[in-house]
Amino acid sequence: MRGDFEAIYAEHFAPMVRLAYVTTGSVPAAEDVVQEVFIALLARADVREPGAWLRKAVISRCTSWLRRRRLERRHAVQGPLAQTVPIGPEGVAVRDGLAKLRPRHRAAIFLRYYLDLSEAEIAEALAVGRARSSPSCTARTPR
Repeated sequence: MRGDFEAIYAEHFAPMVRLAYVTTGSVPAAEDVVQEVFIALLARADVREPGAWLRKAVISRCTSWLRRRRLERRHAVQGPLAQTVPIGPEGVAVRDGLAKLRPRHRAAIFLRYYLDLSEAEIAEALAVGRARSSPSCTARTPR
């Protein structure tokens, strides 16, 4: 198992950090999220497709990270924000455009254009996320 894990880690660590960075905007935060996901993977023996499992887990942990971050900002009296890596004007425009999208649309764009997944792989990844949602979330009334 250790040799398999090391090979999976070597192959997937950098792409997962890039995926997490797109969401968090912070290299240290992205690395922390990905390390937590790899620790969770090491504890699981039932994962058949580690690449897909890692993508889903990273997206899920990043969503939790963002929620926690918003809560911290809302309740913070004063304090420095996390250091972010500076991005150019194009990066700012892309981030602003992505911020206007719904979370599922944002996730689909990340999966398609950043990880170069096929539409079928994206649909599968998003369907798994929807299946994990509580029944009250999936049975919403129309707006």
